[in-house]
Amino acid sequence: MIVSIGSDHAGFPLKATVMKFLKSKGIEVIDHGSYTPDPVDFPDIARMVCDSVRNGQANRGIMVCGTGVGASIAANKIPRIRAAVCHDIHSAYQCVEHDDVNVMCIGAKIVGDWLAKDLIEAFLKAEFSTEEHCRRRVRKLELLEKDSAKELQDKLSDY
Repeated sequence: MIVSIGSDHAGFPLKATVMKFLKSKGIEVIDHGSYTPDPVDFPDIARMVCDSVRNGQANRGIMVCGTGVGASIAANKIPRIRAAVCHDIHSAYQCVEHDDVNVMCIGAKIVGDWLAKDLIEAFLKAEFSTEEHCRRRVRKLELLEKDSAKELQDKLSDY
């Protein structure tokens, strides 16, 4: 498995712990920064993480910021990305199982090192359900994304 990871400055210290943990599990890591504790804009990092998931370089992505919320908002703006903030093990597992989430966002100011490791383990172990109701709902999410993109394109063509 290959995991793409990124953080802003608030998530920078926890990202180092997460990367070490992933590598200890034999998981290849693509690090998109932040590389220092200096302030950076999380949308820029989220784009790089999500692009590597979308283009197949990575199987999943992990974003670490202060709360996970900003990273999740940014990631969910990117087509074919389904991101979720996960601060409990059940959500970390079920977001993949039921919603085919491919980017997990965690808040460094919310979770500590040990919980982050448990969340990541649950997220990476989970597989998308074969149950039809889960598949149907994810197809509807994809339709929402396509309809919104078409609506935006139609508005832009009016200019």
